[in-house]
Amino acid sequence: MKKVLSIFFCILSLSMLFPFSVYAEGENKTELIPGAVSGVLMEANSGEIVFQKEMDKEVSVASMTKMVAQILILDAIRNEKISWDDVVTVSQNAADMGGSQIYLSVGEKISIRDLMKGISMASANDATVQMAEVLAGSEDAFVKLMNEKVYDLGLKHTVFKNCTGLDEEGHYSSAYDMAMIARELVVNYPEILEFSSVYEDYLRENTENKFWLVNTNKVVFIFCNKINYC
Repeated sequence: MKKVLSIFFCILSLSMLFPFSVYAEGENKTELIPGAVSGVLMEANSGEIVFQKEMDKEVSVASMTKMVAQILILDAIRNEKISWDDVVTVSQNAADMGGSQIYLSVGEKISIRDLMKGISMASANDATVQMAEVLAGSEDAFVKLMNEKVYDLGLKHTVFKNCTGLDEEGHYSSAYDMAMIARELVVNYPEILEFSSVYEDYLRENTENKFWLVNTNKVVFIFCNKINYC
């Protein structure tokens, strides 16, 4: 079941940003998603490419950037540099992040587990920046680690300028590189599914500021209800 889930969520995460094109059978082939710039469908365990369209094209990748941040966080957990129950103090820089967020406030105390929930379920920019500061001291230093990880994976069409995926000149990746990053995440760090496959949960659960968190990936809701996995 875990193998099936790994493949499913690899495809699922990629399809949210890179809708892959499918062709109808027959003499007159029709592209079903003509608006797709690029895409790839990869079998997670083997790395076999099932389908691709312009898979090396360098494009903006938005919050899929955060998959590399998740890898670095899970690696730090595995190497006991941090633990899920560690509590950190929210910085001004993290609290000021716009876009998708879990509304961190300056000086707030929050666990690393809750920050990871925020990143994985709500694509929270503030939580990602806070974890960047925890692990590397600053977002810039963390982004350097992210680019080093990309280099270690042998990927040639990815450069990160920030850890959140917010649009910035020179920040890009490709469908193939994103698929390989997703593969690295779900195959070598399957514990990510403990966060990404959950449809709803709470942050700050035992406090007065209990916060209902709903997964932004609506396909998780469909999967949970149809297969009764969640």
